[in-house]
Amino acid sequence: MKKVEAIIRKSKFDEVKEALSEVGIDFFSFWDVRGVGKARQERIYRGIKYDTGTIERTKLSIIVRDKNVEKTVLAIMKAARTGEIGDGKIFIIDIKESYRIRTGESGDESLYIKEEES
Repeated sequence: MKKVEAIIRKSKFDEVKEALSEVGIDFFSFWDVRGVGKARQERIYRGIKYDTGTIERTKLSIIVRDKNVEKTVLAIMKAARTGEIGDGKIFIIDIKESYRIRTGESGDESLYIKEEES
């Protein structure tokens, strides 16, 4: 299992969410975050200075089975890319174990709902 963490532009969140849904990733957590970027400049809008060095982004946290890592990363990259500085980053982290609290299932089985056997 892997944890895919992505920091993306807030304006791209809906597109990324749709792209993930299209590849079968329907559950993830997200937060609005702020960070400091490399590009620093001041912009003036209606007489008020804004520092663009501190930028607002959305952070996604997605736990997936190993076989779903590549399609998850590709979906995020395709949907989040603008080609401009500040498109974001994706990190892949090993997950040692997971448990579903309700059923006690562990490992890969805790990440998806098994289909009923007929």
